[in-house]
Amino acid sequence: MVGLLLIAGCGGSGSEDTGPTTVRLVTHDSFEISDEILAAFEEETGHTVERLSAGDAGTMVNQAILTKDNPIADVMFGIDNTFLGRALEEDLFEEYRSPGLDNVPASLQLDPRVTPIDFGDVCLNYDVAGLSERDLPPPTTLRDLTKPEYSGLLVVEHPGTSSPGLAFLMSTVAVFGEEGDYPWQSFWSDLVANDVLVTAGWEDAYYGAFSGGAGEGDRPIVVSYASSPPAEVIYADPPVSEAPTRVIQDGCFRQIEFAGVMSGTPVPEAARDLIDFMLSLPFQEDIPLNMFVFPANQEAQLPDEFVNYTEVPASPVLMQPEIIDANRSRWIEEWIEIVATS
Repeated sequence: MVGLLLIAGCGGSGSEDTGPTTVRLVTHDSFEISDEILAAFEEETGHTVERLSAGDAGTMVNQAILTKDNPIADVMFGIDNTFLGRALEEDLFEEYRSPGLDNVPASLQLDPRVTPIDFGDVCLNYDVAGLSERDLPPPTTLRDLTKPEYSGLLVVEHPGTSSPGLAFLMSTVAVFGEEGDYPWQSFWSDLVANDVLVTAGWEDAYYGAFSGGAGEGDRPIVVSYASSPPAEVIYADPPVSEAPTRVIQDGCFRQIEFAGVMSGTPVPEAARDLIDFMLSLPFQEDIPLNMFVFPANQEAQLPDEFVNYTEVPASPVLMQPEIIDANRSRWIEEWIEIVATS
């Protein structure tokens, strides 16, 4: 973290945005794009991209807030709708409409200060063979997971330490609500009673406790991503023709990742150039097999593996950033109390 702040502090706040310049791009640590793609941007514009990694999305936003009077970067990539409300409240971004937004669905455009770059869905995944061996059908609804036959079969991530864990918690809030005969708190109490396993992060859940695909555990149901099945096919050794895992459609939560021009950047025009490039077809078509999410640009061609093996949820949960920001801490605190006391 110290290294990041030292690098960011070297940015010349008095520089003028005239012609080719250096654009500082801060991202979460899961950002991956082919070197030749960024090289093409640099060749096309004359700009140089200086990449800074700031940990996970939450850490990145926190650092940006703490340093907003001397921005750590000119462009931020990777803030998603679970943290967007807080960033907007802190005025981290300048309003900008990229021409490329004409090819982006309106449902992904949540605020004029940020530009949607990609999206993905956090969904329950199941091990096809693992359920078959138990003579169990895959659950079709979230509430099915509380049935006795699925006892001890589910692993989830902690919402306070994991992005997919938080997304799954919010999907349960959206599906069950906070009032009525069976609110989300009751659902989680029933999951705990049904021997749900909670891990700190996605890797512990997917590779450690999950039995499907590359997993080495004994639980055949896990909170992961809709793009996990095609990843299992792509990285299978030896190769496979069918995905060993599938997606459960109910309760999927849509995560949208955005890029934004940082308020106070000394190079706003160059920053906008980079935003525009992120919506261009070369960048967008490089996203799926690097970050296993979908490009926001509807004109982008998807790899065959995504077309053949990804199940896109028909009705994913999409929660407004301001609702998330107003309730995130409370939901996590209530969840912790339920898991600790049930």
